[in-house]
Amino acid sequence: MKNLIKFIMVMSVLTGMISCDLDPIEENRLDFDFILTNPNAAEGVLLNGYAGLVNQYSFSEAATDDAVNNILNNNFKRMALGELNAQFNPAARWGSFERVFWVNRFLDVIDTGETQWSRDTLINTMFEMRMKGEALALRGLHHYYVLQAHAGIGQSGQLLGIPYYTEFIEPDGNFNVPRLSFEASVQAIMADFDEALNLLPTDYGLSAGQVDPWYSELENFDFDKYGIVNDNFFDLRISGRIVRALKARLALFAASPSFLDSQSYYDMAATNAAQILNTIGGTAGLDPTGNEFYISDDNIQSSESLWRGSIGGNTFNYEERMFPPSINGNGEINPTHNFVMAFPMQDGFPATEANGFDPQNPYNNRDPRLEKYVIVNGASFGAGGDIINTGVGGGNDRLDSIPEQSTTTGYYLKKLLRPDVLINDNGTAQGQSHANVYFRYTELFLILAEAANEIGGPDNPVDGITARDVIAAIRNRAGITQPDNYLASIASQEDMRELIRNERRIELSFEGHRFWDMRRWGLPLNGPAKGYFFDGNNYAELPSVEVRNFQPFATYMPIPNSEILKFSELEQNMGW
Repeated sequence: MKNLIKFIMVMSVLTGMISCDLDPIEENRLDFDFILTNPNAAEGVLLNGYAGLVNQYSFSEAATDDAVNNILNNNFKRMALGELNAQFNPAARWGSFERVFWVNRFLDVIDTGETQWSRDTLINTMFEMRMKGEALALRGLHHYYVLQAHAGIGQSGQLLGIPYYTEFIEPDGNFNVPRLSFEASVQAIMADFDEALNLLPTDYGLSAGQVDPWYSELENFDFDKYGIVNDNFFDLRISGRIVRALKARLALFAASPSFLDSQSYYDMAATNAAQILNTIGGTAGLDPTGNEFYISDDNIQSSESLWRGSIGGNTFNYEERMFPPSINGNGEINPTHNFVMAFPMQDGFPATEANGFDPQNPYNNRDPRLEKYVIVNGASFGAGGDIINTGVGGGNDRLDSIPEQSTTTGYYLKKLLRPDVLINDNGTAQGQSHANVYFRYTELFLILAEAANEIGGPDNPVDGITARDVIAAIRNRAGITQPDNYLASIASQEDMRELIRNERRIELSFEGHRFWDMRRWGLPLNGPAKGYFFDGNNYAELPSVEVRNFQPFATYMPIPNSEILKFSELEQNMGW
């Protein structure tokens, strides 16, 4: 953090977030006084807070029971095999503090009141309100990223959070500050979110009758002027709706068994989630195609995305990494048989032989999401409709036929990939557009389901929505016909908890959630990564294709050792 420079470099960043026209200038190292007098430069400082947002493309599942990474030097593979330590931590997020200092510098700008965003007093006031709200929300969000990755039981035996920075610190300033308690860290983030909620529009591009009171009640309010500040041109920036969803996510994390195990935080998670979900009609508002939000431009722009970046140009890098070798991919991420067996049967019952599962016809009569998310042996896939065989006779796609390229589990990844990408034999490709997604409505529905069940069981209503309602809607969208007899048989909080966790595992798969969910739930980290292989006549389970080797204290990730060495006030998590 001491590498932060005293002078702010104006960056026209965030091509994926917003278009922002900055006039070229002779010097790109600008002092604070210049920033105060140049609104474009000042906004450039704020926009740095939008860099580093966590999206769905981390593929950290390779360090969980859901997947294996084929690349031998992949960082998540190395982590899973036992290399995780305070010097090597691919999941570290301590660097998010850099974004915190950018937004703190911007808040310094706002607090002086010297930057003129508009000659019109009302417009100027509204710009100050909105952008201060953005900065506070982003400060809370980047602190959350650090908290999620580095909170834990300290050497003292206390549950600790992180340092919380509310001011810009000069390079020669004091960065040597202790970690707050875990709950104090959560409360500090919540305080930033709450202040942001009183400054941000609930949504951008609202009609005159929908304007939030903190704007509409301003002296001499004018809706046309309001539109200049909060038009839907800005709708990829953080809004009040997004902040309330982030509050729900943070509260669920805090309430989880590995942390506070707190009914009050479950209440907070459920209430904030329900308030948003009822604005879209509750479970009736679940996007019917939301479980394939990535497969086309129309799906990316659908109502499933609560917060996303802009749709980029045509690319094929994810597909090249993940497609099977026979269609010119590198087969990098291989879902495990553990993950495949998480998908129920078509009627909603778990995939066991007692419920009709046939180990020699393993993909028959299964939850339709399995076909959407995983390339199984014998599946048709790709723009050319190729048949992918991972067993005997599969050629390059056969299990272990090409080191670091063909599958090690008997499966290839399908989720998140554009099926209309075509990679040619000569290395050229027909790419498609993609977008970073930061929050989906399905996640918010699952937050509500988990929290509502923990508060009062399967049929406990929160603003009229129960956990059973949510799971029924999600399974109905998946193609599991409702009423669902298995869901109807779930009577206890414990059984509903397991079902919700399984639905979350499926619905949010390969979007970077499982790695953190296993830790906040306190699940075992060293379970075997299983495969499934067709030998030409029969299928056989491969009981362990990769031996996981996490330390017993790896539920809580380490503070980077370099920070511990520099700052005596920082307390390392236990075991590291």
